[in-house]
Amino acid sequence: MIKMHLLILLLAALLLSACSTRHKPAPVTSLNSGKTSSTHKFHIKNNQYKVHKGDTLFSIAFSANKDVRSVAQINNIKPPYVIYPGQIIHLKRFVNKNNKVKKQTKKHSNPKNNKQKSNKIQKKELDKPKQREYVQKEQKSSVRVPKQMISKKVQWQRPVSGKVIKRFSVKDNGYKGLLIANKHGTPVKAAAAGTVVYAGSALRGYGNLIILKHNDDYLSAYAHNSKLWVKEQQKVKVGQRIADIGSTDATETALRFEIRFRGQAVNPLRFLPKD
Repeated sequence: MIKMHLLILLLAALLLSACSTRHKPAPVTSLNSGKTSSTHKFHIKNNQYKVHKGDTLFSIAFSANKDVRSVAQINNIKPPYVIYPGQIIHLKRFVNKNNKVKKQTKKHSNPKNNKQKSNKIQKKELDKPKQREYVQKEQKSSVRVPKQMISKKVQWQRPVSGKVIKRFSVKDNGYKGLLIANKHGTPVKAAAAGTVVYAGSALRGYGNLIILKHNDDYLSAYAHNSKLWVKEQQKVKVGQRIADIGSTDATETALRFEIRFRGQAVNPLRFLPKD
C-alpha cells in the first residue's frame, strides 16, 4: 500500500511539473473533423488583428482581402504559418516617411542639383494625377489575371449544380462570388484539387465555410454550408464532396462560391467551364 501511495504521489508531481513548463499558448491548429469549436465571429476592417482560437492565417488574410504570403512576410511568419491565440497580426507594413525624407536629402547636397531635381519632380507630379486615378479605377473594377494563368495553373469544375441567383460584381460593395441555389443538403464538391486551409464558422457573413488552397496563387471558398465533410490540412481531389448546401449566415439556401487570385476576389465565371 505504501508503495502504491508513493507511486501516485510521484505521478502527480510529474503532471504538475509538465503543466508548469508550458510558457506559451498552444498553436492555432484545427485538425478536428468538420468545423472548429470556436464561436468567435470576426470581419477585419483595421490594419491589425488579434488571433483567437480556431483562426488560421489563411482565414485572417481571406477576411482582409490579402494574399496570405504578404501577411506572413509582414509578420515574419514562416510556412506552415503557425499562429497563436493572443498574437497580433499586422496587415499593413509600417513605413516611416520621415526616414525616407532624410535619406533623400542626404544624397543631394548640391543646391544647384537639388533645384534641377525639384523642377523635374514637380513636373512629374503634375502629370501623375491622371495616371494615379486610372490605376485606382482599374483596381476597383477587377483584378487582372493573365489568360495563361487561368487555363494552365488550375483545372476548375463547377462546385455544385443549381441556379445562379447572384453574380460577381466589380462594384466596391458588389457581390464577390457566385450564389448558387439548390436544395438543403445537396453535396458541395471541390472545384479543383487542393488542401483545406480553413474549415469553420468564424468569418462573419460566411456561415460554415471551407477555404481550399490550390497553389500559391489561387484559393477557393465555399460558404453557408449546413455540414462540413473535411478537416483542416486535409488534401482533397477535384469533385470530392467537401460540404452540404445550407443557409448558415444567409437568407437563402445556396452555396456562396468564391475564387481568390493572390488574395483578391475574381469572377468565378471566367474560370469555370461553360454549361
